[in-house]
Amino acid sequence: MSSVSMVARMAAHRRSRVRAYNHRQRHEQENIMSFGDYEPFRVDAAGVDIVGMKGGDGPPLLLMHGHPQTHEIWHKCAGELAKHFTVIATDLRGYGASGKPASDAHHTPYSKRAMAADQVAVMRHFGFERFLVCAHDRGARVAHRMAMDFPNAVDRLMLLDIAPTLAMYEATDREFATAYFHWFFLIQPTPLPELLIGGNPAAYIDRVMGNRHAGLAPFAPHALQAYRDALASPGAIFAMCEDYRASASIDLEHDRADLERGLKVASPLRVLWGREGVIERCFDALEQWRRVARDVSGRALPCGHYIPEEQPEMLLAEMLAFFAADAP
Repeated sequence: MSSVSMVARMAAHRRSRVRAYNHRQRHEQENIMSFGDYEPFRVDAAGVDIVGMKGGDGPPLLLMHGHPQTHEIWHKCAGELAKHFTVIATDLRGYGASGKPASDAHHTPYSKRAMAADQVAVMRHFGFERFLVCAHDRGARVAHRMAMDFPNAVDRLMLLDIAPTLAMYEATDREFATAYFHWFFLIQPTPLPELLIGGNPAAYIDRVMGNRHAGLAPFAPHALQAYRDALASPGAIFAMCEDYRASASIDLEHDRADLERGLKVASPLRVLWGREGVIERCFDALEQWRRVARDVSGRALPCGHYIPEEQPEMLLAEMLAFFAADAP
């Protein structure tokens, strides 16, 4: 290779690194701006770091995201919520910037029991023994387990676009398995799904999220990039798969044990789901939740799966009405 060609390649490499650096800087600035005056935090939850954003003033409200996302899913709601609540928006264990611990043969570190304990530890770190919860997708499954394991901690509970995990597995048919193929792909033994996703994590994000009702249109560019960056981080793909492996094994054991003992969610529960989504097509959400919770209400919203980004205004109205129900 000639010295001129080598210099040209080195210059091109430097330009590429500068562009990548500038892109990361813009992404970090946009992430901060989307949460206004929120402050980032990192809390050690029994040896696993849980990262998130804290802002606002008022009754404590915990927000939990779903797959394959991060706390950034709440960016369209964060500003308004901070006017009414002290908001804690976390990255779940295994997602975003939170810790991604090693697992075991039973997937115990990624059980919803372990993930729920993380979130309770975060809230207690900030001095909140009892709090409100709104959670989407995987986070909603963590919230369900939290309400069972820590009934005194959960004041009121809002779950977005899920039916109970056990009910969904037990009612699986061709339509559901086709639409939620990732439920059955991600639970395959390691390292098969990790290797396949690892070849192009951004494509996994774009295709899985973009193949739903609204495509990629609801996602702000900085948020979508945050999800891509998170999945590309070390250990993230394995952790995501372990979350799903736990849901298909140890989590079902915990859910069945609750049913056998006649235990139900005691907190008032509001369930919202997308009218254009899989929950609407494949399940009777309210009927299923009434089997495992005592006080259930809810309805479908005119959107697909990603309610906080597809219908933030309607979600905010629902949250303010439901969480203010017991306010003086």
